[in-house]
Amino acid sequence: MIDQQLLEILACPVCKADIIYDEVNQKLICTECKRRYPIRDGIPIMLEEEAEITD
Repeated sequence: MIDQQLLEILACPVCKADIIYDEVNQKLICTECKRRYPIRDGIPIMLEEEAEITD
């Protein structure tokens, strides 16, 4: 589970848009560019090279 306050301050490192939390898949998803950032051991990995790019 990701802290709600943390979610409010995090932004996509690529396009700076807001993100949403996908609890089922343990991913943070950018609302604009749709990159999906993994969460490992409860830690968001917000690196461009770690992101999955979706259409």
